[in-house]
Amino acid sequence: MASSSSKPMRQQVEEYISALQEDIVAAFENIDPNAPAFKRDAWLRAQGGRGVSCVFATPAPDDSASPPPQTMLEKGGVNISIVHGFLPPQAIKQMRSDHSSLPDMQDGASFFAAGLSLVIHPRNPHAPTVHANWRYFEVTEKGAEGADPGSGKVVAWWFGGGSDLTPSYLYEEDARHFHGTLKAACDPHGADVHPALKKWCDEYFFLPHRGEARGVGGLFYDDLCAEPHKRFADDAARPRTPDTLFAFMRSMGDAFVPSYIPILTRRASAPASAHERRWQLLRRGRYVEFNLVYDRGTKFGLLTPGARIESILMSLPETARWEYMTEMGSEEGSEEWKVLDVLKHPREWA
Repeated sequence: MASSSSKPMRQQVEEYISALQEDIVAAFENIDPNAPAFKRDAWLRAQGGRGVSCVFATPAPDDSASPPPQTMLEKGGVNISIVHGFLPPQAIKQMRSDHSSLPDMQDGASFFAAGLSLVIHPRNPHAPTVHANWRYFEVTEKGAEGADPGSGKVVAWWFGGGSDLTPSYLYEEDARHFHGTLKAACDPHGADVHPALKKWCDEYFFLPHRGEARGVGGLFYDDLCAEPHKRFADDAARPRTPDTLFAFMRSMGDAFVPSYIPILTRRASAPASAHERRWQLLRRGRYVEFNLVYDRGTKFGLLTPGARIESILMSLPETARWEYMTEMGSEEGSEEWKVLDVLKHPREWA
């Protein structure tokens, strides 16, 4: 795989996501200096690789009558993982459905995967939840026993990622700011990129059993490489090479802080009622449903040998609520109805 850098792509990605993790965590800690710091948890994977989980949480109260902590965030995590190992033939067979150039390797292959994944659940019902991840995957020929895991020939590679916003209450200026920042980061990489990835996000973060989106969307992409992709016309203006796709990944990662932190600081101290908190917890229930039933990353992680389960389930909120046939959101024109209407009828925000 050609790259203009003297460093292998796997090393470039590892260095970038490690620095980006520190930048994002610092941004959250700087806007709420009196809150507890994120817990940094470095770990090793027995099957090969490492990671760092940076998790925000506050201690559980001693009794239910205690007032909630006065922090912007209720729960959050900004995690990186850099892992490698063996891909069995059945896994390769499944991957070939999206990567026609991947050989049918009957003896299996080696893989490398590096990525950053984050989910932030603010405390205030008026501040939206946000999710983002950026990742790189590489398949190499299986090396000799004891060989350097990166020594085999690269036979396939691809990038994926995106970010999306999930409000409990709709502030149109927030949605426009979030989408507008992402579009501005997308546009230098090709005119066809933003429309395709925005539509892909609307379709991916959707709960069929509820008939509604998880949130107001953002961008989503997966399996992008030099091969033709079903989401793009063959002559589409988009990044295709390792260098241009890595540059796109960096643009997306660098856009996260300016896309979200202004929204969080604007909404984190808004007055909120018990009624609004109840609605927030109901919307979080929908978030849990999507992540455990439909999300590809969660399902892949839970099925991966040696997976770090605590890091995978970091995406779930600390508290959520389900009500049988709740009436909330059913009154046309209510603030709850307004957000549901957008979730059922996605808009163009930028």
